Amino acid sequence: MTLSGEQVQQTARNAAKRLEHVNTGRPFTPHLEVWKVRDKVFLIVTEDDPDLQIITVKADPHYAEALRRDHESITVGHYLDKHHWISIGSGPGVTKRLIEDLVHGSYDLALGHHGAEDS
Repeated sequence: MTLSGEQVQQTARNAAKRLEHVNTGRPFTPHLEVWKVRDKVFLIVTEDDPDLQIITVKADPHYAEALRRDHESITVGHYLDKHHWISIGSGPGVTKRLIEDLVHGSYDLALGHHGAEDS
């Protein structure tokens, strides 16, 4: 089932809330809800445009490229480094599980944890 933009954002918030050492605030603008772990950004929820209900997360560049290729609603990251960040909106294949996995992966990258292939 495809999530709405609001559901994408709420799923990301719920996933982030369950992680350790996380805080949230709006340091840049009232329209960007920024989630950090140990002072490193891992999730941004964009709230300035009802037609653009997206989240932005950090991702391995190769994985990010594959996601962008396979999902029309996954694009280069808004506001951030286009190589390491992706933005996700509502669209085919964007599921609760995918959003949760992307938030957890971004959290791990922000903490400096890498997958086995990076060892």
